[in-house]
Amino acid sequence: MSVKTFNITKHYSIKAFLLLFIICLVFSACTKTTKTSEIPVLEFKGFSKSTMKQGAFQADSLFITLTFTDGDGDFGDQTSSTKTNIFIKDLRTNDTLSQYKAPFVPLEGVGNGISGTIRIKLYSTCCRYEPSTGIVPCTPSLAFPTNILPLEVEIEDRAGNKSNKVRLSDITLLCQ
Repeated sequence: MSVKTFNITKHYSIKAFLLLFIICLVFSACTKTTKTSEIPVLEFKGFSKSTMKQGAFQADSLFITLTFTDGDGDFGDQTSSTKTNIFIKDLRTNDTLSQYKAPFVPLEGVGNGISGTIRIKLYSTCCRYEPSTGIVPCTPSLAFPTNILPLEVEIEDRAGNKSNKVRLSDITLLCQ
């Protein structure tokens, strides 16, 4: 009587490989690619502090932290460009309080979408008073010791797409 030997491990390893291949194929076919909007999306994360002393000449400052996503990845400008692309509006006057230029972000990969964090140093501004008080802006006032500074931020990518406008938490200006 002769004994036949079978190589069982080889047989199982081929089946395991085929099973793993089929599972990978099924999962890769089911994976959806998410298309991110070419219009930048901005989100406010917070301040380094919530109060500043009033002043026209950099008397005080704080940091604003924002996150952004840009689906086509064309945010920021070349070093030689003077174009600004981050805008902060003072909602007391609806005037632009500050403008900044984000550094150039090179296009990479197939989707080219990017996301990141923006940290901006914002310098203080003047307290503003109702015209009926007769108090000139930036004048210390015991009658009005604080002033609320409401701000709004918006960014723009290289294609000219403007993000959503983000209303930040109020900053308290110390007017004394």
